Parts: sequence; C-alpha cells; structure tokens
Amino acid sequence: MDALEERIKCLRKGASILSRTSDDTRKKALQSMADAIVSRRSEIEKANKEDLERAEKEGISSSLLHRLKFSDDKIASAVKGLEELELLPDPIGKVREMRELDPEFVLKKVSFPIGVIAMIFEARPDALVQIAGLALRSGNCVVLKGGKEAECSNRILVEIIREATESIVGADWILGIESHADVDKLLGMEKDIDLIIPRGSNKFVSYVMDHTHIPVIGHSDGICSVYIDASADIDMAVRISVDSKTQYPAACNAAETFLVHKDIALAFLPKFGKAMEEKGVKIHGDEETRKFIPSALVATEDDYHTEYLALECAVKVVGSIEEAIDHIAEHGSHHTDSIVTSSEEAKKLFFLSVDSADVFANCSTRFADGFRFGLGAEVGISTSKIHARGPVGLDGLMTTKWLLSGNGEIVADYSGPDGKSFHHKELM
Repeated sequence: MDALEERIKCLRKGASILSRTSDDTRKKALQSMADAIVSRRSEIEKANKEDLERAEKEGISSSLLHRLKFSDDKIASAVKGLEELELLPDPIGKVREMRELDPEFVLKKVSFPIGVIAMIFEARPDALVQIAGLALRSGNCVVLKGGKEAECSNRILVEIIREATESIVGADWILGIESHADVDKLLGMEKDIDLIIPRGSNKFVSYVMDHTHIPVIGHSDGICSVYIDASADIDMAVRISVDSKTQYPAACNAAETFLVHKDIALAFLPKFGKAMEEKGVKIHGDEETRKFIPSALVATEDDYHTEYLALECAVKVVGSIEEAIDHIAEHGSHHTDSIVTSSEEAKKLFFLSVDSADVFANCSTRFADGFRFGLGAEVGISTSKIHARGPVGLDGLMTTKWLLSGNGEIVADYSGPDGKSFHHKELM
C-alpha cells in the first residue's frame, strides 16, 4: 500500500467519526475555517500571486486567469459563504419518511453523509473553500484535486483549513492531492471513495467516467441558451441577455446561444447587438440575424455547439418556440436554459419541454448557482438524472439509510395464511 492509499484509508475512518459529530461541532469548525482564512490572508495572497505569475508566463487564457485570481472580493465572498453555511439546518438525520409497520414498530428513512467524496476541479481557489465547507457541514470527508494552475493557492488553503479544524473534528477529513498520477490512483479506489465530482472540460469529465467504477456526478459542458419569445418585453430581454452573457462570461452558467423568435427579431436584435457590442461581445449569427446585426460573423453549425467561456456568443432566429426547444435539445448540454416571455402558455411549454437541470423564465441564466438558490454554496452543477441534479449543495452530498425500531418482531409472525398484517400507517 502506497502513501496515497494509506491517506485515503485514513479518510475512510475519518468519515465514520465525522458523520457522528454534532451540528454545533461542525458549525464551530466552519467558523474556525472562516477565521483562519481571514487571519492568514497574506499567505493566501502570496501563494495566489505565485500562481498568477506562473500562469501568465505560460500564456494561460484570460478566462482561466480570471477564475484563478483569488481577489479580496472572492476571499470575502468565500468567508461569507462559510458563515452562511453555519446558518443552514443540520443536513444529517433529517427524517424523510416515517411509517408504522405495526403498533410501536416504526420505520424511518433518514439523511446520512455519503462518506468520502473526491472533487476534481478547475483553477478556482474559491471553489476549494466552497467545497471544503460543504463537505464539512454535511459530515463528508473530501479529497481535493484542483487545477495545476492553482497549485500554490490550493496547497496553502488545504493546510490552513486542516490546521484550523484539527482540534475540533480531527485532521483526517480533508486531503489535497496534486499530481495526475494521484488522480489515476484515486480512480481505482472504489472501495474507499464513494463519489467523484469532476469539474472541467468535456474531455476530462469523459476521461474520469471511462476510467473508474466509482459513481460520478457533474457536467462536462455549459452550453446555456436564452430564448427570446415573440411576446417578450424588449428591454427586459436585452437586460437579461446582457447579464447572462457578460456578468461573468467564464462561468459554466453564462449563456452561449441566443434564440430569437422571428416575429420579434426586428425590434429586439438591433438593440441586443448594440448592447452586446458595448460590452465587447463578438457575435456569430445566422443569415437572418445578420440582417439586423450586420457586424455579426457568419455562424457555423459548430458555433451552436460551442461553450465560449468568453465575450463571444452565437445567435439564431427561429420560427417558433417549438423550434427553439428542438434546438436546445439538439445543441444544448442540459445545464441551464431560460425563456423571456410574457406568455404563461409559452412559459409552461418551455418548463415542461426543456430537459435541463435548470430551466428559468424571465431571468438570467447566471442564477444557476448553489449560493443564489439558498443552498449555502455548491460543489458544482450536475446534469445527471440520478441522485442530484442542478446545483449540488448540502442535500446533494447526502444519501439515506433506513432505521427500523421494533420490540422483538420476527418475519415468521407476518408469514403464512395466519400471519399478522402490516398496517403501514404513515406518520408524516
């Protein structure tokens, strides 16, 4: 057994201990994390500066650089997220079902931590803080593998978090790994790792899924669309479109495609084009779009399958809401899609027909976020249809167990022609 295997097996033991801690204990550990990040900010900033300088020398893209920078605002937001996690109800031991099989013979289904979770994520030090906080609050141990671009930042953050919480919940609940070899080793540890949540490129997520027997949740692409219905309020549609694309273009919930009903194209597209141009957005449009936005580049089929993660988007004029829905089904990634409309009928059809984790009406796609949903934070957004879908917060890091309390009952008493009958009385 090598060193990594030993450390992960320690997490397995730690998971049993952490799952039994009280709500107050985990809250205290979260507050200690937050305090330590604030008090050791200078160390974090120094490490992050090293990462940024190295990344710039290596010619990293502007979108990744933006994600990598752990600015004062991001640090403050991360700390606030930890403090807000403390305010959420204890996710462990929630009774989800309770029924009496027979008098005083009671069955409960309760929430329980998954155990040991491996998170593999991109160059975002703030994501590490969110993930660690969610893991601790939910009573899960966590293995963290951040992007190599954030190596120094991630290393110091794991050290700070472990030291801040060791006296409260022990040290064997968090582990940082750095090498690709460690990731490959981890993928084969199905007896010790309960769940993997990868965040990264389509190619990387597919690699993880193809090389492990461990359950995997997450998403590979964030090709999000905004559909402007014929009945949309023009000014609202422009505001929502601009925010969806430009508020944080490097995010997976930023809009990449805009679908515009032909009956509103004349009124909407010139204003949309001007607003996007003012924000520096490059537009790829189909033939109809270019009639109203002459500066738009010619859109190819590939543009409608592209996650730009930058100030760039694809636009298409459609003949109906049904065509928009079909386009999303064919080109989207089941992440987040929004409709702008004043028609309740169109909204209902869009909600029922679009098969995405997050389906919105009359608001920005950027609201697809665990913090904004009131989940405290998120470990990522899942487009899976099993276990968790959409922003994965505390509830997505829980599983369940059945608890049955009896008074000497045996199955033989309930078997055969003269056996007793269950009355299955629902207690909640």
